[in-house]
Amino acid sequence: MASTSASTTSTTGTSLALAQRAAQVAIDNKGQDVTLLDLRGVTDMTDFFLITSGTSDTHVRSLGEHIMLALKKEGSPAHHIEGLEKGRWVLLDFVDLVVHVFHPTLRNFYQLERLWADAEEVPLDRRAGLGA
Repeated sequence: MASTSASTTSTTGTSLALAQRAAQVAIDNKGQDVTLLDLRGVTDMTDFFLITSGTSDTHVRSLGEHIMLALKKEGSPAHHIEGLEKGRWVLLDFVDLVVHVFHPTLRNFYQLERLWADAEEVPLDRRAGLGA
């Protein structure tokens, strides 16, 4: 098991960079209320949650697809994908990063930020076009 902890330590910077890249893609594609939560030290499930909203089912699907394709191009394919067809809540699991793209009504209902209130919010540069 020692190799697992060494692997986790060496990927910490990589997982932050991946999370920040995904956040920038969301911002560039007009994601609403883009929030990046640092879950390291809070849970072993994943390092980061990226939470954002689209303005419609189509926008939610589009955000999910843009994030998924951008990270895949950079060598980080999603390991699990849920909800892309319906566009109400898209979940993209990149192992060290889990992306949640919500329709606004579902985001308000589930309130993941409240559920994970112990996690620190990572500051983001909200200017569009920085990741291009």
